[in-house]
Parts: sequence; C-alpha cells; structure tokens
Amino acid sequence: MELKWLLCVTLLALGILVQAHDVDEDNDADDVVDIEDDLDDGIEEVEESKSETSSPPPAPKVAYRAPVPTGEVHFVESFDKGTLDGWILSRAKKDDTDDEIAKYDGKWEVQDMKETKLPGDKGLVMVTRAKHHAISSKLHKPFVFDTKPLIIQYEVNFQNGIECGGAYVKLLSKTPELNLDQFHDKTPYTIMFGPDKCGEDYKLHFIFRHKNPKTGKYEEKHAKRPDADLKTYFTDKKTHLYTLVLNPDNSFEILVDQTVVNSGNLLNDMSPPVNPPREIEDPNDQKPEDWDERPKIPDPDAVKPDDWDEDAPAKIADENAVKPEGWLDDEPEYVADPDAEKPEDWDEDMDGEWEAPQIANPKCETAPGCGTWQRPMIDNPNYKGKWKPPMIDNVNYQGIWKPRKIPNPDFFEDLEPFKMTPVSAVGLELWSMTSDIFFDNFIICSDRAVADDWASDGWGLKKAADGAAEPGVVGQMMAAAEERPWLWVVYILTVALPVFLVVLFCCSGKKQPSAAEYKKTDAPQPDVVDDEKEEEKDKGEKDEEEEEEDANEEKLGSDADLGSASQEEEEEEEEEDRKPASEEEETVNRSPRNRKPRKD
Repeated sequence: MELKWLLCVTLLALGILVQAHDVDEDNDADDVVDIEDDLDDGIEEVEESKSETSSPPPAPKVAYRAPVPTGEVHFVESFDKGTLDGWILSRAKKDDTDDEIAKYDGKWEVQDMKETKLPGDKGLVMVTRAKHHAISSKLHKPFVFDTKPLIIQYEVNFQNGIECGGAYVKLLSKTPELNLDQFHDKTPYTIMFGPDKCGEDYKLHFIFRHKNPKTGKYEEKHAKRPDADLKTYFTDKKTHLYTLVLNPDNSFEILVDQTVVNSGNLLNDMSPPVNPPREIEDPNDQKPEDWDERPKIPDPDAVKPDDWDEDAPAKIADENAVKPEGWLDDEPEYVADPDAEKPEDWDEDMDGEWEAPQIANPKCETAPGCGTWQRPMIDNPNYKGKWKPPMIDNVNYQGIWKPRKIPNPDFFEDLEPFKMTPVSAVGLELWSMTSDIFFDNFIICSDRAVADDWASDGWGLKKAADGAAEPGVVGQMMAAAEERPWLWVVYILTVALPVFLVVLFCCSGKKQPSAAEYKKTDAPQPDVVDDEKEEEKDKGEKDEEEEEEDANEEKLGSDADLGSASQEEEEEEEEEDRKPASEEEETVNRSPRNRKPRKD
C-alpha cells in the first residue's frame, strides 16, 4: 500500500511540473493577446511603452574580471589586452618535410571564445587546420630548478572537438642558441606538457629531457600513462584546466580541473628510467653448443604398437545411413534464373557469352535434397593419427641460457633529476587537423597558492558562468525537442502514461475496507451480506427438517414405550407363576436404562 501511494505522489509531482511549464506558456500567450488588444486601443501608446520597456539581452550572472597574479610568477598571460604583444610567430621551416607544408604558416589570433558566457574574456586561438603552427614568448625571468617547485598551468578548449592534434606546451631550454623567430620542432626544450590526441588514443603528455652526465646527450623521459579516462576532456567542448606540479623531491602531480589524474616520481615512474642499470648482459657472451634447454624430450625407448594404423582416415562414410525418401537425384541444386534477361548493353565480344544468373532450384524446396546423394561422414573409431613417442623429463636439462652480467660501462646515478636545464621561454609548436583550439590563462610559478588563485579568477569564472547559463531540466528537454521534433511524441507519452496510472491507481472506484477493519467494527461486509442471508435460509430449512425428525422420533418412542410396558406385564405374570422374582431383578427390569432407546 505504501509503495502504491509513493508511486501516486511521484507521478502527481511529475504532472504538476509539466503543467507548470504549460501554464507559463499559456501566460505568455495571454500576454501576446493583451498586447494585441492594446495595439487596437492605441498604436502610439504601445509604441512608446515598447520603447520604454525594451531592454538589451540579459547580462551573464557572472561578470568577467581579468585575473591578476597574487604572488611572484615567472610568466603569466591572459590575452585580455586583445593583442599578441610579447609573442613571436615562428618563420622557420620544418626539416625533412615537403616545402608545401614545411613552413610554420598556421595562423594565431586573440579572440573571444565562440560560445563564451563571459564577454571580454579573450584567449589565444589556433585558427587554421592542417598546418604547422609555432608561437612563443619569453619568460619574465628564467626558471632555475633548485629548491622551489615548478608549476605550469593553462586552459584549453577544443571548440570544434579534436580529430588528430595536440594542445601541449613546451618550456624551452635556456641556451645561447635560442632564437624564438626560428622556433621549430627541433628547438631544445626542457619540459613538454599537455593534451594530445589522434584517433582513439587520448594522451596527457609529461616529458622532460634529461642530460646524461657521462655523455652529455639528452634523452626524453615519458611519464607513465594515467589510469583516468581522458576522453571527456577532448570531446565535451568545455574549457579544462591543465596543471603540472614538479617538486624538488622529484615527485610530480598532473591535474585536470584541479583533480589529480596522474602522479609519481621522476626516479621510478618514467620511461625509460632516468638512471641506467648497474649491470648489463655481456654482449660478447655466447651460449655453449652443448647447452640443453629442453625440459622434456621424447622417450628414446618407446616403440610404436603393432596395431597402430597411421594411415586410417579421420572421417569415414556412415554405412548405416539411408537416402531420404523423395530425394531428387536428377535435379541440380541450382538452375538458371528463367526470369533473367540479357542486358541491352551486353557486348558478347567484350563481355563474353551471356549466362543467366543461378538461383536455387524451386523443386528442391519441397524435397529433402537434390543432386547425387552421398553418405554423411562420421568420426572413424579406428583413427589414431601419427604416432609419437611419449615425453619424459630431460635428465640433461640445464635451464634457459642467459648471458652473464657485467658492470654497465655507461652507468651513472642521478638522484636529483629535478635539477633540469633552466627554462627561459614558453612555446606552442603544434599540428592539428581541427581548427579553433582555444588557449588561455598561462602561468608559470613556484607557489601553489598563487596558481590556485589564478585558476579561481580565470578558469573558476568560466566554470561558474557555464553553470549559471545551463538551463534547467525542463529547459534542456524543450531545447532537445526543438532539435529533434520526434521527442515531443516521447514527452506526450511520458506525461499521458503517469496521468493514466494516477487515474488507475488513485481514482478508480471506491476504497473497499479491509477484512481487518470489518473485524474491528463488526460491521457486515457488503460482499458478505448475501452469504449471510443464504446461510440463514439454509439454517431455517435445516431446523425445519430437524423438527420433523424429532416429531417422528417422539412418536416412535411413545409407541415403543407402550409395547415395552405390556410386554413387561406379561413377563411379570409368567415369572410370578414360575417363581417369585427378587426385588433387585424387578428393579433392574423396571429401570429406564433397560428400555428400548429412542432413535435420535
């Protein structure tokens, strides 16, 4: 019962919600009618009222304010000035590439986001697609990896989604040869960080270039792939905040929208490892010729049994099979299509002799089969296959051979990989098959609180504005129905079904009291009244029958009493003639217990 009423309340609430939306629409319609009436009364008055009451589109609930760093930073950029001041477009060419696509001629512009909820919030947009793009800017002051952490943070919005391309940032190494005008893919960098995608491979790069202290060569070290699902960040067309925190103790964290998606240590969680192994396999060591790696060998003493027939087939014809009755031996399984006609443009010289296409023989549809009947094949019980000797343990087994270990001549141990090459510039060097990738609010600093404040004033405002602008459930349903009119049918059915259920469960018929309620009040149940009347009628008839039976029994009993009395008198007379009876016998004989019992 409680479940039933809960269902009723839920359905009524849904009906009220939909009706409220309909009432709003009716009120809007009434307003339109009122305006038409006013127009009929006085056109000039209405025009004046319209000019007075007309207002611009409602402003966003969240007002934009350009973020300002709250502490010391090495680099910040919000692009709210609307220009590319401080940024340098590359004029380089990519090596080992055709001249037509080798140039870094992709376009960059400062623009508002396409569907921005914060007018005035501008960002850097990679406008073109299928081109090489490169742009960079000097840091306010170089970052030196010593005792302070490094924090890199920026925003990305794939406004058109992303097919194949990246949105990662490079921290360019501080070198005398650094020329931002010639920034290209081979320009030395210290850290590369950010999202990248091609096909269904979604990545969030963290790569740093580590210098071998022995050879002086640099080698890329890649962080392990995060366990989190990154697909949403590439497909939802929302602005996401990417943060890399690199600490002097070699630990690192990667965050998206201020949530950790990957973490680890530079010494343990990079591939290939920062430090090489102490020992390596001897490249000059060779396996001895008599080294036996076989754990099992064929039994040399085993002999093939005499009755082993290696030539017996695996399948044989079933000799017990019988051709089904009605099998059409003379009919082929396929015949030429009698309705097919040679195409008018068929050229026998070029196409050869025309033949009608083959179709299943119609006569075979009602028969068990057509064509030459063959016995079905069954497994051969005598089949054993090729004989092989059983395998036994190899007494000469020596295990899997491995070359011996020798000290690694290239071994080194760098316990402070955090101390990387200093950074003096930040750059974007990208290729993408999708245009209009939006970048905003870059910051490079050492204080986590400063980065968090910058994120709150930038990305936090975007998130708040998006949340304020999102319509409610009913609004989303109506917007979806405008794009897909067939959803109206679903909505109508969704509303009609609850109304029907409400009527069915709550409003159909009168409530019948339960048996327990009748028992408490002793009130006769409506469906029991007729039964009681029938029972009373049956009881009356039964009482009448019992009365008649009692009357008959009383009559029979009286007759029996008279007969027994006369019989007793005769017996007494006979006994008196023979001998006097004792008083006890007379008492017993005259006792009512010895009378003939009545039939009840």
